[in-house]
Amino acid sequence: MKKTPEINQGINAKQIVLTYWQAMRSNDFFAASKYLSDDFRCEWPQSNEVIKGRDNFAKLNSHYPANDSWTFQLNSIIAEENQVVTDVTISDGTRTDRAITFHTIDIEAQLIVKQVEYWPENYSAPDWRAKWVEKLTDRV
Repeated sequence: MKKTPEINQGINAKQIVLTYWQAMRSNDFFAASKYLSDDFRCEWPQSNEVIKGRDNFAKLNSHYPANDSWTFQLNSIIAEENQVVTDVTISDGTRTDRAITFHTIDIEAQLIVKQVEYWPENYSAPDWRAKWVEKLTDRV
């Protein structure tokens, strides 16, 4: 009988995603793509696009026009079983965006198999509601 290799029970979905975001901070997107499965799928519903495969993910991110190296600031993370949601602020020093990402993890393989990512656009608040709100922060 073939012995099944032991799965590292200490690694969970949240830790896999945290390690992925740490790798993204290196700006070596081929290294970061090692945390994605071979058949990885990233959906961008707002632009009706899908990135298929870790190689396309790495190439797209490597060729994305940027002013400088990208920074990735994790604002929040929520995890339950093999599902993780992150809110990350991403900047190249000129532009700053926020990505809300829904990650699906293959715990046994310790890889991200799917991401659904939303990149909300910043917009100015309407004047009519100013008497009921305060600004969060000054935007770059």
